[in-house]
Amino acid sequence: MKSLPAALLALTTSAATALAGGNHAADMKDAVVSKADPAKIAAFDILAAHVHRDGRTVTFHMTTNGKAGEERPDPADQLAGAPVYSYVWPTSLDPSTVGFEGKTGILALAATSHPDFDDTPLYDEDGDGDLNNDGRKWHSHWVVLTPTEACGPGALGVRDIGEGETPAMPATWPGLPIFIDSPGFSPVFDGPEVAINVAFKDAQSISGANYDGVTAALKVNANVHAPLLCVSDVFDVASGDLSLPGKMD
Repeated sequence: MKSLPAALLALTTSAATALAGGNHAADMKDAVVSKADPAKIAAFDILAAHVHRDGRTVTFHMTTNGKAGEERPDPADQLAGAPVYSYVWPTSLDPSTVGFEGKTGILALAATSHPDFDDTPLYDEDGDGDLNNDGRKWHSHWVVLTPTEACGPGALGVRDIGEGETPAMPATWPGLPIFIDSPGFSPVFDGPEVAINVAFKDAQSISGANYDGVTAALKVNANVHAPLLCVSDVFDVASGDLSLPGKMD
């Protein structure tokens, strides 16, 4: 098991557009590029991570060495220990940018799949009329990551909301006791590509922010809280060292 390296942990203290199927050659000029590694799971072997803006719309994009989204976790058939697979874009943006309490950790956008629970209560991703059975479908989240010793030495977790705490949360927070938002941005998968289009109130305000690309597994704590959701394995990091070398235009 590989935990997120110290370069990203240090960010917690130092940092208080084209859709899939578009002109990738043009988009790739500012990408964080990574070499293919046949030892890694192809669907999570990152070749490039890139972020582009078109007006108020910002596209978070990742290119893999396989078919993105093809691998999804097997169910644990219970919430305790439930697995989560994810494509993640850690950023240097303050969490307040999307409505979380400010200066609380590392703001990251993620596309996730987890068959054992549904954390998007406002959305019916599979269109069957049931809002509570869509966890296996790939969907998006904003999360705030923090070093979490309870997840293991040097590991990160999604920041918990402690008992009695009432931090600011986005309007589409799903009510879980962690810093997570379910904004309803649909991940688009196209062969080796995954992309998420995000609308910002003032997209120009994010220009100059840094980002990276990560593929990872997370797991619900066996106690189901304190902490609730831990990063359990890292499949790949676009920069290799989580230095967040990408810069949003």
